[in-house]
Amino acid sequence: MSKDKKQAILDAALMLFTGQGYHATSTASVAKTAGVATGTLFHHFASKEELLAQLFLSVKQELADAMRSALKETDSFAQRAHHIWQVGLEWAMANPEKQLFFQQFCMSPALSQEIRKMAMEEVLGFLGTLLQQGQQAGVLARFPLDLMLENCHGQFLATTRFFLDNPARWQQQQYRQAAFDQFWQSIASH
Repeated sequence: MSKDKKQAILDAALMLFTGQGYHATSTASVAKTAGVATGTLFHHFASKEELLAQLFLSVKQELADAMRSALKETDSFAQRAHHIWQVGLEWAMANPEKQLFFQQFCMSPALSQEIRKMAMEEVLGFLGTLLQQGQQAGVLARFPLDLMLENCHGQFLATTRFFLDNPARWQQQQYRQAAFDQFWQSIASH
């Protein structure tokens, strides 16, 4: 039951933070929307900042799990990259509120740099490893890894924003392929 209450709090925070903003959302309104007492919220999350951080990491983990499931060692490096990219976009389109949350909070000063770093290095660490493997194999450009990860993240956010704003384009293979091609050209060795 406690896990259900914690998830209800996270779900309510997701809805309220994306709908009305972090600063305009009180912990009392999150608790009320979740159907729990404010004390229950603070039992699970010491502060609104911790609630935001845990929500960010849990949603990022959900995306990472979906992307990691696309890894097939038998595929070429470019095929693996395409699968991961495509699965990430499919996840974003299937979870528009969660992707909107990323759009709003991935660079927000409300999230500490430590939490953003944890999300990139621990939750999405497999992507850094994959980029390093691609560089070592000569498939990817030898840009600094941390810069490359930020670039990949930025392109993913821009692409998902485009498709969420233009859902009819998401249905067109030409646009989905062009989105990957632009991404790939920015990281591939030439």
